[in-house]
Amino acid sequence: MISEKHYLFLIYVSFFLSLWVVGLGAYTRLTDAGLGCPDWPGCYGFLSVPQSLESITLANKAFPHSPVENHKAWNEMIHRYMAGILGLLIGALAFFAWCSKVRFRFLATLLFMGVCFQAALGMWTVTMKLMPIVVMGHLLGGFSMVCLLFLLSILERRRIKSASSLSSHLPSFKISDSLKLFSLLTLTALIIQISLGGWTSANYAASACTQFPVCGFGWVSQFDFSAFYPMSPNSDTYQYGVLNFDQRVSIHASHRLGAMIVSLLVFFLALWIRKALGNTSSFLLLALLVLQVSLGIINVLAFFPLSLALAHTLCALLLLLCVAGITVKLFSEKKQCI
Repeated sequence: MISEKHYLFLIYVSFFLSLWVVGLGAYTRLTDAGLGCPDWPGCYGFLSVPQSLESITLANKAFPHSPVENHKAWNEMIHRYMAGILGLLIGALAFFAWCSKVRFRFLATLLFMGVCFQAALGMWTVTMKLMPIVVMGHLLGGFSMVCLLFLLSILERRRIKSASSLSSHLPSFKISDSLKLFSLLTLTALIIQISLGGWTSANYAASACTQFPVCGFGWVSQFDFSAFYPMSPNSDTYQYGVLNFDQRVSIHASHRLGAMIVSLLVFFLALWIRKALGNTSSFLLLALLVLQVSLGIINVLAFFPLSLALAHTLCALLLLLCVAGITVKLFSEKKQCI
């Protein structure tokens, strides 16, 4: 059986690879390479991107409405390769978790089931031609995998430390129930806001509002709730979006309003945890908040350059991990760092 040290190392490797996979997925999305390979799991009927003139000719003949674009196809396939490796690692984690009675079998099993469903969402993203609800679900699934691996690393590290060190039984300190509830509220609001961001991206609504801080005059009277219907209008493809301008503005404006609310919640949480968890946790949360808000503003003013749009997605993930980690820390009521 794998040792505890090696098992924990495998969790860390899987966690950092999951961050990389989410980043690759965001890059694939932002470069409009979601249909870089119009089939799944291969690419134009091949295991890799067609390279030779003969294979490209065959690919274009088989998919006449999706001619080979080499750079987009490679973006998509590299993401698939890395996601496949991550799936194998998570499968190994689940196997080794069941080899020991003391490991967190339920969480490891949940991870394995989640990564299988995530693979299905990746397939549906292609076969359903970037249907927004599937694309958003795929994004949230990736974020969920990262968060579950983060939680597993916390729990397993604590278990191993507790088993190997007599000094790990530190005195608990009182944390108010109101602070715990507020951290849960903030975490929930942040998840909803990230979902709104995914819906904004999936419907190509990021560039619908190019003014700041509002989306121009009259957007309130033109607000269209149909923009949030989970089932989008029927279309042969959803690439580049199918919603009208008012609907896209409604989505973008809602994301901005949500950002204001979540920013206030995160700000007050950062101030509130200062006494309970110390300056480090408070400062880290504030720094991530400032960075994320700044990236959001600069993205609008600079008209969404690729590097900043990618950074905005990854910073949202880091902010989610930070708030989730703080919530776990508050509920653990132990004077030890996560």
